[in-house]
Amino acid sequence: MEKIVPNLKKKYQDEIAGELFKEFNYTSKMQIPALEKISVSVGVGEAIVNKKLLESAIKELELITGQHVVKTKARKSIANFKVRQGQEIGAFVTLRGDNMWFFLERLIGVALPRVKDFRGVNPNAFDGNGNYSLGITEQIIFPEIDYDKIERVSGLNIAIVTTAKTDEEGYALLKKLGMPFAK
Repeated sequence: MEKIVPNLKKKYQDEIAGELFKEFNYTSKMQIPALEKISVSVGVGEAIVNKKLLESAIKELELITGQHVVKTKARKSIANFKVRQGQEIGAFVTLRGDNMWFFLERLIGVALPRVKDFRGVNPNAFDGNGNYSLGITEQIIFPEIDYDKIERVSGLNIAIVTTAKTDEEGYALLKKLGMPFAK
């Protein structure tokens, strides 16, 4: 049985890596920026009162990413928010390898175009080291989510970690991969 290679990964290996090599005048192929991992997280503040919200958020995150999700706990107590240390208040998943490429392909090609009044993602959301962060306000933009079965519309945080040394290199990598940056 032949292993399925993600289209975006194949495009990166065949075209994009060579273009980046020439564009930035690298001396070694190891300097070419690549995707390292994608971290997807969701915070459910109301999980303090209603545990079912956290469970449904975890199921939705598992549907979206196709991978097991880890619950996150509060690191310290905050009285104003009625949060106690150790309470489960969110979930995250780290995607690597082919799962990462499949997720990015679905994010760029299917999910982002479904955002209402979409004009592109913010090109200034880089962290200074070539890594990109993206906030999504509604999880229903992913086709895996059945709109009738969701408990509550919630947002996602997506962090795309690259091996790029600068934001310029990270931007060039993501732009060539098809990330729809706003003008």
